[in-house]
Amino acid sequence: MAPSAGSFLFLLALSVHLVLSGKVLVFPHDGSHWVNMKVLIEELHARGHSVMVVRPADSWYIQESSPYYGSITIDSAAGSDEAFFRSFVSRQLQIQREGSSFWMRFALDMELKEKFAAVHQKIGAMVAQMLEDPLLIRALQDARYDLMLTDPANGGGVILAHYLKLPLVFNVRWTVHGEGHFAIAPSPLSYVPFPVAKLTDRMTFLQRVQNFLTYGFRMFLYHRTVGPPYSALVNRFFGPDVDYFELFQAADIWLMRVDFVFEFPRPTMPNVVYMGGFQCKPAKPLPQDLEDFVQSSGEHGVIIMSLGTLVGQLPSDIADEIAVALAELPQKVIWRYTGERPSALGNNTILVKWLPQNDLLGHPSVKVFVSHGGTNGILEAIYHGVPLVGIPLVFDQADNLSKMQTKGVATVVDIASLDRGVFLQALQEVLHEPSYRENMQRLSRLHRDQPMQPLDRAMFWIEFVMRHKGAAHLRTESYKMPWYSYHSVDVVVFLLTIMTTFVTAFVFGVKFLCTRICYNHKSKQD
Repeated sequence: MAPSAGSFLFLLALSVHLVLSGKVLVFPHDGSHWVNMKVLIEELHARGHSVMVVRPADSWYIQESSPYYGSITIDSAAGSDEAFFRSFVSRQLQIQREGSSFWMRFALDMELKEKFAAVHQKIGAMVAQMLEDPLLIRALQDARYDLMLTDPANGGGVILAHYLKLPLVFNVRWTVHGEGHFAIAPSPLSYVPFPVAKLTDRMTFLQRVQNFLTYGFRMFLYHRTVGPPYSALVNRFFGPDVDYFELFQAADIWLMRVDFVFEFPRPTMPNVVYMGGFQCKPAKPLPQDLEDFVQSSGEHGVIIMSLGTLVGQLPSDIADEIAVALAELPQKVIWRYTGERPSALGNNTILVKWLPQNDLLGHPSVKVFVSHGGTNGILEAIYHGVPLVGIPLVFDQADNLSKMQTKGVATVVDIASLDRGVFLQALQEVLHEPSYRENMQRLSRLHRDQPMQPLDRAMFWIEFVMRHKGAAHLRTESYKMPWYSYHSVDVVVFLLTIMTTFVTAFVFGVKFLCTRICYNHKSKQD
């Protein structure tokens, strides 16, 4: 019997699907960064691609077994150290609350950089171990992967991709050299604020000075504490003529985990693809117990509070101050908190060890999101149009929330000055001032008004690199230029030399002519 038209179309679609399926090698960054990478991996799996993840044996977040990917576990202690991050956050909170001096904060910053340098040393040792294992390298080469997908918050994927000669795609916001844009795109410091400086794109002269100094100091730290392990590795396996930073900048596609609803306008590059909010999706129904609690809030609505995966608990006195403030509100509160129950917790507040954040933010009863300022949480709040009360703690969180405050969708509370009165005032301001919700809903409309979903855009460009074995036509070669050529310093010096030579010759010529004229005139008089 001849196949029907429907059967033919099904077979054709299946054959196209099989032709387009690819093999992706993933070198992720452990810890909370894995949450983002996992979203891409699951979508790649859903589209029929085969994914293999490289992980250290002591990985904190990355599971060895998964229905979405296979794994290559390296017998190495290069995973993120949960105890280190938790102790660091606690130390940061202590420093901020003590109102310590500049030098004490500087010492803490240097301590952090040194500890991160040790983390990258471990990752470098793990990559060296892989490259020195001929059986593993042969297996990786025989697998014929189509590309390397990596988070450049560590440099291991960059080096491994170069060794295996694989096209390179970044899942990126932060890199080993700082914020991603500053490593790939022109970033004039006159109007592009450097993250952690907490500035806007409209700076006064003194703010531009602050921006310049912050950039210079941070770049110095990044290159001194993070760059050396990877530069040494590149020199060891590829020779002195290969520069790690050039390998890093030669990535084919940069999937940037922000967009220009979140960021200030700035220059970018053709191979930078914006997928901000790619993890956001329409809300699913809540578990019945949470739904019942939300519905019990009536017309007052619900407040959600979560300070991220690294901060499950706070010092008891701060937790009590927060609990007292929350107890004074008519709203119901869902607080993700793993510490000891605050003694002043009100009847309107429940504590949970985990919450479906995206689904809660999408619930119509939610009025405010109390957040530490992580990028994921902010983008989910934008997607669902929920205004923010921010309590920044570490890393880029203060800068993220500063952006939201500038856009009129958040108010920010300093943990050093937080008490029940300050926190309650911030909550009531966002609850009762309509502009916060109106501004956030406007951002939500802008964010959603796109020709294709951010996750689909990310998948298109990953598959584009698979189909075309890279995207070299989108990548500038300017990263190979020395700094003086990139900034045209050599051209300016050359033109100034010519101009100086011409002016000097002209001046000497005029002086010579004047001298001759004077001499001839004097001779005639004699």
